[in-house]
Amino acid sequence: MKLGELIEIKHGYAFSGEHIVEDDNGIVLVTPGNFRIGGGFKEEKCKFFDGEIPADYVLKEGDFIVTMTDLSKTIDTLGYSALVPKSKRTYLHNQRIGLVTFKSGECDRGYIYWLMRTREYQRSIANTSTGATVHHTSPKKIYDYDLEVPPLPIQHRIATILSRYDSLIENYQKQIKLLEEAAQRLYKEWFIDLRFPGHENTKIVDDVPEGWEKKKLIELVDVQYGYAFDGKLFNNIGEGMPILRIRNIPDGITSDYTTEEASKNYIVHNGDIVVGMDGIFHINSWNGDDAYLVQRACSFRPKEECVKGVIFQAIQEPIKFFEKTLVGATVAHLGKKHIDSIELCIPKNFELYQPFSKFYNQRQGLLSQIRLLTEARDRLLPKLMGGEIKF
Repeated sequence: MKLGELIEIKHGYAFSGEHIVEDDNGIVLVTPGNFRIGGGFKEEKCKFFDGEIPADYVLKEGDFIVTMTDLSKTIDTLGYSALVPKSKRTYLHNQRIGLVTFKSGECDRGYIYWLMRTREYQRSIANTSTGATVHHTSPKKIYDYDLEVPPLPIQHRIATILSRYDSLIENYQKQIKLLEEAAQRLYKEWFIDLRFPGHENTKIVDDVPEGWEKKKLIELVDVQYGYAFDGKLFNNIGEGMPILRIRNIPDGITSDYTTEEASKNYIVHNGDIVVGMDGIFHINSWNGDDAYLVQRACSFRPKEECVKGVIFQAIQEPIKFFEKTLVGATVAHLGKKHIDSIELCIPKNFELYQPFSKFYNQRQGLLSQIRLLTEARDRLLPKLMGGEIKF
């Protein structure tokens, strides 16, 4: 069958740009930036809206959406599927986002969602896109996609198996969030409010407790800036060496590769702290195989392993401050001079670092579980959708 026999796609509303705001007011204007590479919804790159809202363009939890525009040179998210998450936020159906509805009982909703996450479908939509720098697709081009339609019970079974992987991944992501919140609270109590163990009997002079010292971040870590790789040699079919680009930082893993070679200095390792330097200055720990670090991203490698957990917490506030205050021609840019200016107040007593090392290692372990589940799901997806696994 053709997809157009099964679904309809409704275009979004052209919300006025003058009402787009940076501060989180709980009203998200959904954009292609909210789609993960490969499909799925992400909330790391939200735009917010404070204008009048047409009632017909408010999305509901579980709504099935597709992206109709892609700004990247490699057409990374065009035609991809996502489901609106459960949240206290309000999500608006923006232009260039399609809302999928079903007009046939011959297909399982989840089956079509996962079909749109297959590489075969995604390559097909990318190959029919229009536009030189901004790539577009249309409902008609999506409707024209040919697909095999197995019996409904098999469709449902396939969708259920794949969705269970996502449920497990979401559970680990929630655990990571709880860990991060606990670590942030403890860091604020000990390192900002200076209510650390033994603070009652510690003299504080000029906001520096006795036995502590102020140091520049660059005294505590080795900073590695990314390399200007040739984008024409990038691929997502596994040829060459994995690469870490800005867009890979929120997930901490990559599906991008390059056949170009560079110095070993540009290789990031599992557990390295990585930071994006354009637009949203994402902060994360790398999780996966060795990868080349691409320009406009950097890595921090603590000179003492025991301070890594504290460094991860300490850089959050100053880097987010730069993100809010730096303004470029089109996007904010984090530079070496900004990183060099970061100063931290840290104790000489390494025992105060131990809880943060534990948080960091637990977080890294959960990220590893997410990576393994993601890889297993992505290997299983084409086999299930291609009929290689029989039921």
